[in-house]
Amino acid sequence: MKEYIQLLRQMIQTPSISREEDAVAALVRNLLSAKGIPFMVKNNNTWAKNAYWQEGKPVVLLNSHIDTVKPANNWTKDPFGAELEGDKLTGLGSNDAGASLVTLMAVFIRLNEQVDLPFNLIYAASAEEEISGANGMESLIGEFGPVDLALVGEPTQMQMAIAEKGLMVLDCTAHGKAGHAARNEGENALYKAIDDIQRIRDYQFENVSEVLGAVKLSVTQINAGYQHNVVPDTCTFVVDVRTNEHYSNQQAFEIISQLLNSEVKARSFKLNSSGIPVSHPIVKRGLELGLSYYGSPTTSDQAVMPFPSIKIGPGDSARSHTADEYILLSEIEQGFQIYLNLLEGLEL
Repeated sequence: MKEYIQLLRQMIQTPSISREEDAVAALVRNLLSAKGIPFMVKNNNTWAKNAYWQEGKPVVLLNSHIDTVKPANNWTKDPFGAELEGDKLTGLGSNDAGASLVTLMAVFIRLNEQVDLPFNLIYAASAEEEISGANGMESLIGEFGPVDLALVGEPTQMQMAIAEKGLMVLDCTAHGKAGHAARNEGENALYKAIDDIQRIRDYQFENVSEVLGAVKLSVTQINAGYQHNVVPDTCTFVVDVRTNEHYSNQQAFEIISQLLNSEVKARSFKLNSSGIPVSHPIVKRGLELGLSYYGSPTTSDQAVMPFPSIKIGPGDSARSHTADEYILLSEIEQGFQIYLNLLEGLEL
């Protein structure tokens, strides 16, 4: 795994904020070229098919992303330093999701030359995952052809996320009437917004998921007023909505719109909840290996995949997007073996 660890260090040292991943994409392509593996590109995405591809076999996609968020302000080390201390590699994107990306690459390259694989493999290093961008995985779905299963590499401590909450962002506007703050004039839009925010705090969606739990509503931003002595005539606030499999984002939007007096607009409906049955062969295989499963509160490229998938990878989601993000080399080694075991005993 040394060369893949080296690739990960090079990736950390190469800033790859979403939409600015071209230099890191080049690193991925260079290693594939060095292994003699032909690949295809689209924007900053790179993907390859196994050498002995046979039409008619099931197709398994191995995917992780090359982009990162911007570094948090309170790093105590260089986020692009790729500092290695014993087993610990520190750097932006090391955990989310560089470790998964290089580990899945190692797995793909190990299996690439096998003549008798029971399925075809696609390895995809995708862009713009952190912003759910249109030029990332969403743009690749039509390029792959039919896919029967995806392993999506994200930090899950190598446990199986068999379901994932959807994400919808709502922009809400409470309307009032301007007036002088010293007199009993106007209609305070801020107070109207507060009433609606309280409704959001109190509301509970009826259907609770066994795996994902309840739909979660969080007001995360608010803005009103421009002068201390003027009653604000508008107040805007933002609601972060995490849906379970019982509600599409469209359905949740309609329920929330009826609940509030404020005007409600959704930025997008596309990131719906996703899931795979416990009876699926990949989940059964994982259980045979002693892995556990759970429902993930965070979103990934699974949200745009119209085929069955699980989210699994080395690292810990709690480290993602935090200062001094790190991965353990032992986690990568363990992840490589678990990925191989999952695939080598899989019957689709």
